[in-house]
Amino acid sequence: MLKVLFAASECVPFIKTGGLADVVGALPPFLKAQGIDVRVILPLYGEIAQEYKDQMKTVATFEAELGWRKQYCGIETLDYQGITYYFVDNRYYFDRPYVYGFGGDEHERFAFFCRAVLDALPRIGFQPDILHCHDWQSGMIPALHKIQYQYLPFYSNMKSMMTIHNLQYQGVFDRKAVQDCLGLGDGLFTSDKLEFYGAANFLKSGLVYCDWITTVSPAYAKEITTSYYGERLDGLLRARNHQLSGVINGIDMVDYDPAHDDRIAAHYSAARPAGKAKCKLALQRELGLHEDLAVPVIGMVTRLSGQKGLDLVDCVLPQIMETGCQFVVLGKGDRRYTKLFSWAQSNWPGRVAARFEMNMPLSHRIYAGADMFLMPSLFEPCGLSQLIALRYGTLPIVRETGGLRDTVLSYNDYTGEGNGFSFFNYNAHDMLSVIRRAVTYYCEKPDIWKKMMQRGMTGDYSWNKSAGEYVSLYKKLTGEENA
Repeated sequence: MLKVLFAASECVPFIKTGGLADVVGALPPFLKAQGIDVRVILPLYGEIAQEYKDQMKTVATFEAELGWRKQYCGIETLDYQGITYYFVDNRYYFDRPYVYGFGGDEHERFAFFCRAVLDALPRIGFQPDILHCHDWQSGMIPALHKIQYQYLPFYSNMKSMMTIHNLQYQGVFDRKAVQDCLGLGDGLFTSDKLEFYGAANFLKSGLVYCDWITTVSPAYAKEITTSYYGERLDGLLRARNHQLSGVINGIDMVDYDPAHDDRIAAHYSAARPAGKAKCKLALQRELGLHEDLAVPVIGMVTRLSGQKGLDLVDCVLPQIMETGCQFVVLGKGDRRYTKLFSWAQSNWPGRVAARFEMNMPLSHRIYAGADMFLMPSLFEPCGLSQLIALRYGTLPIVRETGGLRDTVLSYNDYTGEGNGFSFFNYNAHDMLSVIRRAVTYYCEKPDIWKKMMQRGMTGDYSWNKSAGEYVSLYKKLTGEENA
């Protein structure tokens, strides 16, 4: 049986700041169903709920060497829904009131995590065939493995895979500080290895030294080899293009199921869609919008940042409202956009509702109650929201980039194909034109709209197919595909 260790900085249900946690939490059960012994290791943050900490057992304690320091490391374990999870315990690094970003020592925290993962393996009795590392926080694991560990018998046959969830976040730090933590010599800091414009780059380190690179959609895998999307790593990714794969993410088809979702006002399905109208009226009532089934509701559940295309919305919001729609926004982020949607809510009372919070139950009600879901992203490695929206019969309006391009097909008047609406250029008026088209279909072509809803709701957005692709890559790396 192939053995795989996921190393990541977050994982549902234990800790989450973004989509990385959803992937790391959702994929392992599907890999296990295909015969993989998969386990997960992540930091033991103070923010993890006490109910999970109470169930953990200590399996190892040791000192991890971090340059001149020797730091305590405990490994706690917990079996959850058939998967074994390990947690790296060091209160100084991880028992803080945040997950990322405020202490000024992020390089040291995650250098410690990467070192601890490798040092823990012989002590916890798990010898993986594949070290599957996710995003920059685990990027030093493939590098340390190749540079310092693979010459030891225990580690000699291990392979590593690096998954890019968002290339924009790379973990770039002062070179000397990282050298000090990890004992990496000057000779390693050349442009073809660890050096990155005079600094150290955790993600680049993983991409240079891992045995295979994956990212979260086929389109994004192609995009990041170009200068526009490559975030100054496109040359490296072009050089490794023969070892780069795009595997589309899935969603939890049980959690996101309008036929059984108790967070929404009424259950419904593709075969029995009547409950969606009740969900729409309930959402309008909850958010103080005019209750009217004839008015199209456009929803957004998003991080309020430039990446998400909100500058396009800012540019043409009055024209969007001229279509007669209602507009619902849920998310947290940049002050520019909280001010924009606060103003819009005041300017169009009863037609615009904005909530600046992380509210999972409300997000489910927006997916269920909206008619359209807007995602005009500048770039989108995969995107899960458009898949969730489709699952709830809410038609996506997206820009053709990354995973949005792979999962949303714009409706074709001639062939009748399509499950949403899309535009190609990053242009506010192109977006506006497509929104107007979607509103026209909603108001004037209900039969076509109903067919598109049913098509979206009956799609397979689970991890089954993607898990199979990962299994094939694992077997390719270990030579089992030809065995």
